[in-house]
Amino acid sequence: MMQVRKSTERGAADHGWLKAKHTFSFANYYDPANMGFRDLRVINEDRVAGGGGFPTHGHADMEIITYIIAGELEHQDSMGTKAKIVPGEMQHMSAGTGVRHSEYNASKSEPVHLLQIWIQPAKRGVKPAYGQKSFTEQLDSGKLTLTVSQDGRDGSIPINQDADLYAARPKNGTRTEFKLRDGRYAWVQIVKGSVTVNGQELGQGDAVAMTDEALIEIVAKEDAEFLLFDLN
Repeated sequence: MMQVRKSTERGAADHGWLKAKHTFSFANYYDPANMGFRDLRVINEDRVAGGGGFPTHGHADMEIITYIIAGELEHQDSMGTKAKIVPGEMQHMSAGTGVRHSEYNASKSEPVHLLQIWIQPAKRGVKPAYGQKSFTEQLDSGKLTLTVSQDGRDGSIPINQDADLYAARPKNGTRTEFKLRDGRYAWVQIVKGSVTVNGQELGQGDAVAMTDEALIEIVAKEDAEFLLFDLN
């Protein structure tokens, strides 16, 4: 079964310095029909103006992933981390017992475009942790790349949940296959370009939830970029 979530159906917020699209209910956007999918709770597509950003604030018991589409984001947290996140990298923060952090556009003039992703943890009250890694080389190959997993296999970033996050930047005409294990669920989020997912046409910002689909076939109709969540 496939359930499409079109980009135009998402919630929207415009704060001047921040323009956001909310796939699931978030902040002032509430839709009881879209509260998340499995352990996937938040996918926000944010565009932060030059010089803008999120001042220091707190999180607890949430797995937070940041994926930069364009531009650069500066991160600082109460664990002592200071980092700059750029396209091709995946950043993960396990908030656990509690962490405070800030995120600012690294440029004073150019916008930064990103996806903010929250996944509910398998265990609450764990020690906060931070991970960041570049997958540029793998993504440039066009292959489906495992970036986040519970066990950190194949060079992925460990996360406190039975969830695998793959990323890909396929060229026009590329066909990507993914076999979903029994009892697993998938969410495919289109970051750039257009693709078909098991024959369903999807464009930038669109997504599809997949249940009882043993084989996922994604065909790029142009140069594209997408994320694939393999969920428990």
